[in-house]
Formats: sequence, C-alpha cells, structure tokens
Amino acid sequence: MSTKTKSSKKLARYSLIIMGVGYIVTPPFEGLWWGSLLHGGFEAGLVGGLADWFAVTALFRHPLGLPIPHTALLPNNRKRMSNALVSVVKNEWLSKESIQEKVKHIPFTEKLIAIIAEQMQTDSFRNGLIQLIKKLIRYIDVEKLTPFIKKQITSTLANVEMRKFLQVISSQLINEQVDKKALDHILKKAEDWLRKEQTSHRLGSVSMNIINKIEADGMLQFVLKSIQSLLNEEKLGNIVQNLLLSVVNSLKHEGEANREALLLYIRKELQGISDNRELVESVEKWKNQLLAKWEPDQAITKSLQRIQEKALVFVEDKDFMDSYLIPLMNRILDSIQENNINIDHWIQKQIAVLVENNHSQIGNLVQENLDKLDNETLVEMIENNIGKDLQWIRVNGAVCGFVIGIFLTGVQALFRIL
Repeated sequence: MSTKTKSSKKLARYSLIIMGVGYIVTPPFEGLWWGSLLHGGFEAGLVGGLADWFAVTALFRHPLGLPIPHTALLPNNRKRMSNALVSVVKNEWLSKESIQEKVKHIPFTEKLIAIIAEQMQTDSFRNGLIQLIKKLIRYIDVEKLTPFIKKQITSTLANVEMRKFLQVISSQLINEQVDKKALDHILKKAEDWLRKEQTSHRLGSVSMNIINKIEADGMLQFVLKSIQSLLNEEKLGNIVQNLLLSVVNSLKHEGEANREALLLYIRKELQGISDNRELVESVEKWKNQLLAKWEPDQAITKSLQRIQEKALVFVEDKDFMDSYLIPLMNRILDSIQENNINIDHWIQKQIAVLVENNHSQIGNLVQENLDKLDNETLVEMIENNIGKDLQWIRVNGAVCGFVIGIFLTGVQALFRIL
C-alpha cells in the first residue's frame, strides 16, 4: 500500500476516533446549549463516519470479517468486473478504429529520420555501428560461399560464346595495331638470325642440297651443273643470306608495297578468326575441357578470406565513417524523405492489418493479467490506486455528519423554544 494511501487511511481513522470520543465526553454538558449542539454533532459525525467506513470496506472485503450480504463487492463480482474492464479497454479505449485512426496521423518517417540524424552525431552510435558492421563481416562464412562463387564463375564462363570472344580479341588486336607490332618483331628476330655466321653456312648447305636433288634435262641440267661448279656452299649461303636480308629490310619500311600487302593479309586473317568454324569449335572444346578439370575452390576461398580481412581493415579506418558510411546513410535518409508519404502509408497499412488480425489479443492480454492476480492482490492493487480518495469519503462522512448533526440539533432546540 502506498504512503499516501496509508496516510489518508490514518486520517480517516482519526476522524472516526475523534467523533467517538466527542460523543462519549459531551453528554455531561447536554444541559448547556453548546454542549447539546456538540453532542448532536459528534453523534451524527460518528454515525456518518461508521456508515461511510462500512460502505468503503464493503467494496473490498467483509466488514469485521462478518459475511454480511452485499459486502466484499469486488471479490464477489470479480468475473463481471473483469469482463466489464476487458470490454471497456478492447471496445472503447483501444478499439480497432481508434488505434487505426491514431496511427494515420503519426509521421513515422519524420520521427525516424530525426532520431537517426541526431544519433548519427553521437560517438556511441558511430562506435556501435562500426562494431555491428565488423560483426556482420566476421559472421560471413567464406567456405560456405566458395561453392556458390565457383558455380557462378563456371556458369558464366560456360555461357561465354567463343565466337564473340574471338571477334572481340581480333578487333582489339587490330585496334592496337598488334599486326604491325608482331610483323616488326618477327622481322627483327629474322634479321638477327640471318646475320649470324652459322646461318650463312646452314643456308648454303640447304640450298646446295636442294640443287642436288633437282632432276632436270637438257639446258636446265647444264645450268645447274654450271652453278655447282662455280659456287660452293659458302658462296651460295652468302648469296641467299644477303637476298633474305634484303627482303627483310624492305618489309621493315612503312608504305612498302609488299609490307602493306602482308599486313592486309594478316588483318584479313585476324578479322576472319570468328568465322573460322574449326577454330571456334576447337577453342570451345578446349574451354569445356579446361572448365571440367578446373578446381578453383582453394583459390576462391583464399581470395574471399583476403577480401574479408581487407574489409575489416577498411571499416576500422578512421575515415571510413565520415567518408563512406555517413554519406551513404545521408543518401538513404534523403531517399526515405523523398518517399515519406509512400513509406508512411505502407507502415500505417501494415499496422492496420496487424491491429485487424490481432485486436482480440488486447482483451486476452488484459484478461490473462487479471486472472494471474488472486483476490487479495487485486483488492490491494485497487486500494493502492484509488484508496486515498475512498478514505477521504470516510473523512468527509464524519465531518459532514458532524456539521449536519449540529444543524439538526440546533433546529430541534429552536422548535422546543418556540
């Protein structure tokens, strides 16, 4: 019982005691006019105080423990009182219509944005958000992600059209003039090889063997025999070497006809790579064989672990919050603000559906909480909340009875005089 209730209960008890004591001590003074008035007042005050005490007590328990009819009203009518209370709460104070109507006027997004914007400036919010992001990153199981990543990579590579891939490669090679660079590289290597001393010997030996293997008759045979008698392998090798070096040097000059013709041929071949059916099929087959043997699980797992570690380091950086996270959150809040009407409408609709489907739970909750209380606890709870006012009824009954008693006694005395 609260302190205020105890204090008012004591005051009510004292008022009743005062009326009782006054009623007892005033009879010897009834011969005096003021004694008669006081006795009548105390008598009426005692009756009024006792009557109100009985009425107040009868609400919660049997007065003096006696089972007097129509007393202990609250315990005896608990079920009816509970049903009435549940009905009032469910159908009047917290009716579906009243809740839904109230919800319609709540600016959810405005309140939410204001709270978040204020919290974003506090260190506790910032530190808490950083810790939350780090926990989320650590919770990611990269080993479980590996099969999914592998499947996506394999599927993507398997669906790549090698014809288009080769077409892209050929276009890129031509755009970057790889044909010229490749030709110049080959010519440089050829020139370096031709200028070697052993190259001359090899060319002479090869050329002489070719001449020896040529079968000819008549004048051609005579010419070949003449050449063999005039030239040895060394001289023939020098002639072939110089001839080839001359060809190479001519091909190195920009604008030279043979060079341009050779480059044109190379470009046409590069452009036709994607139309070479056999080549495309071979590359496609090679791709499928490679994917079938490919086991990237370990490499993918290690890559994901490195990404996870770098993400944690990135989040812990002092500039992460102000440079990345806060701007991101501001953009999100701006987006929410721009769509506040739709968002509020959606939230209100969800709450309305929730209230519609679960409104009966309000009454059930009140009923369950009331059923958990025994009669003594329920009575004490009600007394703690309204007991102060009820005790003042007793005080008012005694005081009013006292005043009315004096008035009635005075009227009676006046009538006797008259």
